[in-house]
Amino acid sequence: MALQYDLMNNAGASTSAPGEGAAPVSVMSYNNGAVTGLTGILDQPLAGCIAAMLADNTFSQVSSSANAATDNQAALAAIAAINPPQVPVPFLMEVLNQESGQRQFHVPSANNPDNFVTIGLDHNNAGVPAAITSRGYGIGQYTLFHHPPTQAETGVIQDPVQNANAAIQELLGKFNNYVIGPTDSSSDRIAEIGNGPLRVCQYQAGDPKYLRDCANCCTAAGTANIVAGVTPVFAGSAMTYAQTQYHVGTYNNVPIRAKFLCDWPYAIRRYNGAGPNSYDYQAEVLLRIAGEA
Repeated sequence: MALQYDLMNNAGASTSAPGEGAAPVSVMSYNNGAVTGLTGILDQPLAGCIAAMLADNTFSQVSSSANAATDNQAALAAIAAINPPQVPVPFLMEVLNQESGQRQFHVPSANNPDNFVTIGLDHNNAGVPAAITSRGYGIGQYTLFHHPPTQAETGVIQDPVQNANAAIQELLGKFNNYVIGPTDSSSDRIAEIGNGPLRVCQYQAGDPKYLRDCANCCTAAGTANIVAGVTPVFAGSAMTYAQTQYHVGTYNNVPIRAKFLCDWPYAIRRYNGAGPNSYDYQAEVLLRIAGEA
């Protein structure tokens, strides 16, 4: 049904406002009146549209892997080896875990032979639930609001290091702009630390522990328990942690973010936005990093 919707409506424009650019071709151009409704049935007219897409080099295709599990491990090793790191490596790895399960490629199973680049689909058009509003690709879920990708975007999608670099730049942007400003500030950081200068790491660049020793920092911070509907997201806040459709809201032995000697716990929350889900996301990331100690 999503494909049928695109064949009737997708002229290549971005679904984002103000948008990040347009697709190289209109999906509607492959229709020519063959598809006229959202039936969800792969009939001969729809199959003909698919064949036309596959035969056209302008319609970008993503890669697959004959050894998906092995290639996923190689991708993780290459990302972990980026030197010098721009963001804390354990925080980055948890972003990749959250976004794709740390998989550049889908690993095939007995019931699903899919071995293509991992894809995540958003359906945020309330009027047409079948419509895809954005697509995330690969290990970092490099996100596009148009379809299909351009050739340049396909290169980023298929190279796991370039793909992860998009996530790195997003997290770095949140650190530089959304913790103490200038774009926005993090209420939890201001309440707990103040609005003093950003703290990158307790270790200096060049130290092997620089932006890498986060698990031990979690241990040193001590822990606290969080109860959904009871624990405020920070002292003095009227908002409490909450169970949502994405998060349980209650957590035990969460590293205390205010005891960290850096501001990445606040940046990782802003990576997920600013609402209730962002605080759960922050707690879950800190718990997973602590588990590596």
